[in-house]
Amino acid sequence: MNSLFLPWLDLLALLWFASGWALYVWHTDHRATTRPTLRRQMDKYIREWIAQMVMRDNRMLDVNIMRNLTRSSQFFASTTMLILGALVALMGYAEKAAGVIAELPFTQQVSERVWELKILLLVLIFVFAFFKLSWSIRQFGLASVLVGATRKTPKDAEEFAAHIDRIAALASFASGNFNNGLRAYYFGVAALSWFLHPVLMIVMTVSVIYVLHQREFHSKTLGLLLTE
Repeated sequence: MNSLFLPWLDLLALLWFASGWALYVWHTDHRATTRPTLRRQMDKYIREWIAQMVMRDNRMLDVNIMRNLTRSSQFFASTTMLILGALVALMGYAEKAAGVIAELPFTQQVSERVWELKILLLVLIFVFAFFKLSWSIRQFGLASVLVGATRKTPKDAEEFAAHIDRIAALASFASGNFNNGLRAYYFGVAALSWFLHPVLMIVMTVSVIYVLHQREFHSKTLGLLLTE
């Protein structure tokens, strides 16, 4: 039974990691605010793109854009499956892997069961990433169908306002799911540091949140998108 006991420092690191991720998602995606973010600004450009799309006779450009967006999700979804396969295989060599890590300086020695729990955390993170990325692929595919279903060029784009909003919303959902899947990779790096030491996991969680926050709220990319 002692081998199942999770040391208090590891428990603290795990709770810090989970709460940090949840609070960051709420702060960035669900908090009611008009503060510009990278995703909100891109949502505006997505709608503008779709509005331009309905005015074009030849929409091959738009189909290619959808295809490129889908390929990004497909790449990460495929990579996630490879990572999950490697993590499941690692479960069978937990004792050997723990012995190798234990020889590194400043690492914490834990039981095999705690080591397996750390692997399980990574498995859960990348399962979450896979579901988000695969749903993103599906949504981009549905948006592509709606692009193909767009009728002949209207005299005014606002004649197709409801259709534009529908495609833009679907593309925005797909983009958001891709963003959440990619975000899981960042937090996966923080979870990976738990194999070395729980204190390092706490530090890496803060570092990941800082990097993501800077890119979402203060990056040069956002500044360019805000430029009229």
